[in-house]
Amino acid sequence: MRPGRRVRLVRQGAAQVIFLAAAKVGGIVANDTLRTEFIYDNIAIAANVIQAAHQNGAEKLMFLSSSCIYPKLAPQPLREDSVLTGPLEPTNEPYAIAKIAGIKMVEAYRSQYGSDFISVMPTNLYGPGDNYHPELSHVVAALIRRFHEAKLSGATSVVVWGTGTPRREFLYVDDMADACVHLMKSHSGAELINVGTGEDITIAEFARVVAEIVGYRGEISFDTSRPDGTPRKLLDVGRLERLGWRAQTSIEDGLRLTYQAFLEKKRIDRAG
Repeated sequence: MRPGRRVRLVRQGAAQVIFLAAAKVGGIVANDTLRTEFIYDNIAIAANVIQAAHQNGAEKLMFLSSSCIYPKLAPQPLREDSVLTGPLEPTNEPYAIAKIAGIKMVEAYRSQYGSDFISVMPTNLYGPGDNYHPELSHVVAALIRRFHEAKLSGATSVVVWGTGTPRREFLYVDDMADACVHLMKSHSGAELINVGTGEDITIAEFARVVAEIVGYRGEISFDTSRPDGTPRKLLDVGRLERLGWRAQTSIEDGLRLTYQAFLEKKRIDRAG
């Protein structure tokens, strides 16, 4: 749905409660090469929808930011008060700045107008319906596609971008949706809220789990000429847990569900 369409829905009174999850997103290569689109589109989405929510009296709005907003070398796990305490990861700086701008808009509307607008910071998300573009996708979708195609072709080796040493946290999309509903009901404060599992894994270890789920038995190598991004990105989920929510889906279960959805979409595409 285009940003203009979203704003028209707000103006028509169709949006009493707004989950602002729309964004221009992609993996590390997309972030680093489409820098203009990532800052312009995301600022435009936040500015237009938040302003429309205010103008049309929406009762509540939740802005979904990103864990990319935290400084590259912030202490781990990442606490909500680490925002704007240091330089950002250069490869996704435009996206991070746009998301920080959205957070600051939410804070401004709260302080100036008393709007019940809140911000949450999801960790890396994955699940059915992801973008499986070979160059522009996030790491989970990229690995699922790569291992699946390698299994079908009988390839003896699959290349994973980077060194494999960075640590990342992954949250299944159904858990994220459940957390958003929970926070919309339970949280109305100005405090930022991280949304994640509180557990991380190296990219190398994660790639082996994906390969096992897909059924690929070949070798895994690493292209160290590709960027790693932030060395580690693990969220402190203490505030979230104190509000009564914890993730329920394991990486293995989430990846099985995601791969099943991937296979089903390919079946439907072939049939169509």
